[in-house]
Amino acid sequence: MGTSTTMQAEAGGVRVWTEQAGRALGMTTDVETAGEILGIGRSKAYALAKAGEFPVKMVRIGRRYLVSVPALLRFVGVDGLDP
Repeated sequence: MGTSTTMQAEAGGVRVWTEQAGRALGMTTDVETAGEILGIGRSKAYALAKAGEFPVKMVRIGRRYLVSVPALLRFVGVDGLDP
């Protein structure tokens, strides 16, 4: 896998997130992106968020959900924030 800060496309159109791409997101990301990283579809990700059952820490600000990128990276087994 490359070291690009963007998603990598693999055979069959399956998109795979690289560690660097995850780190490049900043401190928070949206539910849709977090769901994609976790392999959860958009509708299911929002349903889990609404039910308070999303697998990583998030906050709701108005109608918007923000997912903690450090918590997301820990959940997928990437430790620390520095490359």
